[in-house]
Amino acid sequence: MNNLKGAAILGQSGGPTSVINASAAGVFIEALKQPNITHVYGAIHGIRGILNEEFYDINQEDLKELELLKTTPSSEIGSVRHKLKPLDQDDSEYRRLLEVFKKYNIRYFFYNGGNDSMDTCNKISKFFKDSGWECFCMGVPKTIDNDLVITDHCPGYASAAKYVATTMMELYKDASVYDTPMITVVEVMGRNAGWLTAASALASYKGLGPDLIYLPEITFDLDKFYSDVEEVLKRRNGKCLIAVSEGVKDKDGHYIPETFATLDKDSFGHSQLGGTATILANELKKRFNTKVRGIEFSLMQRCGQHLASKVDVTEAYQAGVRAVKAAVSGKTDYMIGFKREMKNGKYHCKYILVPLHEVANAEKKVPLEWIINNGTMLSEEYVKYALPLIQGDCKAPLEDGLPRFARLKKVLVNK
Repeated sequence: MNNLKGAAILGQSGGPTSVINASAAGVFIEALKQPNITHVYGAIHGIRGILNEEFYDINQEDLKELELLKTTPSSEIGSVRHKLKPLDQDDSEYRRLLEVFKKYNIRYFFYNGGNDSMDTCNKISKFFKDSGWECFCMGVPKTIDNDLVITDHCPGYASAAKYVATTMMELYKDASVYDTPMITVVEVMGRNAGWLTAASALASYKGLGPDLIYLPEITFDLDKFYSDVEEVLKRRNGKCLIAVSEGVKDKDGHYIPETFATLDKDSFGHSQLGGTATILANELKKRFNTKVRGIEFSLMQRCGQHLASKVDVTEAYQAGVRAVKAAVSGKTDYMIGFKREMKNGKYHCKYILVPLHEVANAEKKVPLEWIINNGTMLSEEYVKYALPLIQGDCKAPLEDGLPRFARLKKVLVNK
């Protein structure tokens, strides 16, 4: 253990998940145990909360409510999409962060998020080092996109994958109930990496999933798409269930909605997606004399805690715990990563340290060799990869028949 004493703060960034609060619970509960951590804060809306000097005082929370964070979806302290500018372009926010850290003697910084969040954590760590402020900075992984490099998988992915696979199985049952033809197009999240859409193959593995699956790793060709659908309709007596990633692009690099309208940008500069299923459904209606439904899972797939994987919740919590233990032992500039180990045929997770600079702004995509059937299905290798991650249930306790989520006091720290 290092001898540096000071406060710790956790911030969260990017899209919420069903287990991001489990990681927060891991950070908060473990940090409260550490003798060298004098106080624990939760930044309201991530890095913006630190810039605005807006924190929750975690020391005043009940341990029972912090424990309930494990089974509470979304981000209880609030998330944000805020990207720090390169230091050589504008150092004002970096200087403001340093000012706040010094004021509250913050010596332990934890940032929970995906690619952009790890970039933020890395930038802050470097600036503090160059400024002579001793602070141990650790990244805690989070993303349903499952696209962080080096780590085998990411907290949040397994539960979202379980939601996608389960809902696809239910949709298959519903879409097959009538003796009349119907095409169902389901849009799943995934900008550049198709990991979440790939999870629909788990439903197909059970015989109750999509006939066609389209990932952004493969160029999307509309003419081929129509031909694929036509072949399935002939083979399945007019029925066809399709899973498509929101991020599929044509040969010119355009998202499907971009061929019909100009897309807005978010604060990270990413195109705001959505609408792919609706557009494809409308185009299919023009070509086939059958009923067509377009369905977008949208926000529901991110925080479906009622379908949370026990493996996912456990690993998300441990990611937070181990980030704190690494920091107080003197480690900095790392992200907690997962390494898959198989022992006697059973899956085990080994927690590793991954240098932040190797994770920042990098993307891991679905291996092309796992995409089969002329780009319309996933191989058994993907199924073997994903199945161990979705095992077990970890639902919130019930109160009056409804989930009892954490109720934090959210006491504000006086400026």
